[in-house]
Parts: sequence; C-alpha cells; structure tokens
Amino acid sequence: MRPAPPPREPAARTPLTWLYVPGDRPEVVAKALHCGADVVVVDLEDAVAPDRKDRALRATAELLSDPAPGTAPVHVRVNALDGPLAETEIRTLAALPGLAGLRLPKVQGPADIHRAAGWATTAARPAAGPALTGRLATGRRARTPAASVAPLTTGTAHPAHPAHAARTARTAHTARTAAPGSATATLTSAAPAPAALPATPALYALLESALGIEHAFAIATAHPALRGIALGEADLATELGVRDEAGLAWPRSRTVVAARAAGLAPPPQSVYPDVADLDGLARSCARGRALGFLGRAAIHPRQLPVIEAAHLPSPEEVEAAAEIVRAAGAEGGAQALPDGRFVDAAVVAGARRVLSLAERRN
Repeated sequence: MRPAPPPREPAARTPLTWLYVPGDRPEVVAKALHCGADVVVVDLEDAVAPDRKDRALRATAELLSDPAPGTAPVHVRVNALDGPLAETEIRTLAALPGLAGLRLPKVQGPADIHRAAGWATTAARPAAGPALTGRLATGRRARTPAASVAPLTTGTAHPAHPAHAARTARTAHTARTAAPGSATATLTSAAPAPAALPATPALYALLESALGIEHAFAIATAHPALRGIALGEADLATELGVRDEAGLAWPRSRTVVAARAAGLAPPPQSVYPDVADLDGLARSCARGRALGFLGRAAIHPRQLPVIEAAHLPSPEEVEAAAEIVRAAGAEGGAQALPDGRFVDAAVVAGARRVLSLAERRN
C-alpha cells in the first residue's frame, strides 16, 4: 500500500482589504493589526506630519522587530523616493523580520523600482538601540557594506509568466551592463558583492502621476521583487485636472491591463475618502470590480466589510463557475455548456479564480 500523500498546504488568502494607518500612532496601529484587514499598511507618508516623521519610523521599526506583529501581514508605505527620507526608511526597515512588503509612492518609472530595490538589498541588519537611534536622529543615509546584508523573506513567488521571465533576465543584464553614474547603476554596489545576494522584500508600486501611468507596464516588469501595482487617485486626479470619476476611467483600465500583462495580481482600488458614505463605497467598489480591480485600500475599519462583500462573488457567480469547472473536469478542452455558452481554458481559469475567492466565505 502506498503511503498517504502529505497534506497540501492551504492556498494563500487573496487579499481584498488593505487598511492604511498612520505610523506615528502606535496605539492605532496595534488596533488595526487585529481588526480583520487582510493587510495593514503602516503609512509613513501622507498620514504623518513632517515634524513626526522620525517618530513614525522609530515606532514602525520597533513594531517590525517582532516577526509576527499581528494577525495580518504588515506593509509600510515609505515617503517619496526622490525625497530625503525614503532611503533611510527603506534601509532601516527592509531587513526587519515583521515586514511583509514595502509600498513605494509616486513611482514614475522603472528606475524608481531599481533604486528602492538597491536600498533594500543593502539594508543593514537590525541595529542595537544606540546605533539605530543615532541613525534615525541624524537622518543621515546609511552606507552599509554589502558584507553586512541580512537575508530577507520575500513571500509568495510570481506565477510562471513570460513577463516575469523577461523581467528577471532584464534585471540581471542591467546589473551587468549599466553605465556608471546612471540611475540604473545604483543597483550595483561599490563594495565587493557577496557570494549570494539577499532577497529583496516584496515591493508594490503606487502610480500617482501621468508619467507613472504612461510607464505602467515598464514599472510592473521592472524587477522580480515587484509584486503589485496600484493607483493613487487623489494625486493623479489633481495633476490631470479631472473633476469626476469619468476622467479616471482610462488610467484605471491602463493599470489593470498593465498588472495582468506583467503576470501580477489584479490591482486593488484606491481609497474611498468618505468613511461615512458606506453606500457610496459599495457602489464604487462594484464599478471597480467591473473594471477588473480586486479589493481596495481603506482608511477606516468600518470600510472593510463593505469592500470585502463587494469584491466577493455572488452565489449566482459561484454556481456558474462551479458548472464551468465541472464541465471542464469531465471532458477537457473547449466545451459547450447546456445553456449554449462556449467555454475554453481561459474561461475555466477564471471560474477557478471565482471559486477560490468564494472560499473566503467558509
């Protein structure tokens, strides 16, 4: 008798809710970690006043020194990559065991991703109290030798996808051939490289400008550590001068198409700023789901159940998906269902995604 196969590990839960909390308020962050969000995003950028940036970084570093700071994964949105704070923030946080991802605001092009990845892979090991305190108090950018790099955990790997293979090959080629002094050349360190480079933490790019939207696919395929892209609609709408959602229709679709073409997960929607208007939130989520978004960023816990309900499949969608999967399992190949609908492999894959999402209700 053959031994029983080992039990299969459950599939990773697809995140639908991304709750932003201000990094300078540790008591709020502590509550958010247990409020039911799929991902908690500690914000060092817009939610934190300029005179409290150091405090926010200290509190976040302390939180992430714990490998399991809460029941939800913790991401951190750092400050703008072209500003004076981002490098210190990324170098300080990237190697900490509780970090699940870095969210990079105002990404304009692939060079921004390469720069952030370079800072992350040369992050120092978590420093002792006085050393860390000195670095954060002065605000000076750390210049850590490559030999002191600590290995990191990157999370779930990309699915097999042509764009992922091209991204990996292009990154390797760039590291070998970038001209000194170019933006891409920051990927390589002046110090001798170790035998095995550390992994880069998962990176997520926020597209908040017209230039970022124009470069959406190039950004999405810029680096193997890039795990997702999303819109920052407030800044984008201001730059474009649009007055209603109709003006954002093309940037939204462009972001969805770029993510899927790059083999990334469907992007989550941008925040809905009126936390009291839950009906409006539900309607907006329905429109976003129809465009191909999956899940949404939130700024208050009361928004979480509305977002989740809007992005989960209805009972009718689940029943239709189950019928498609049953037909494919019975015959294989393209099939005509009893009601006359024709389904092929792509339709079957979509039906399986629906059933996977529906498991969240169990």
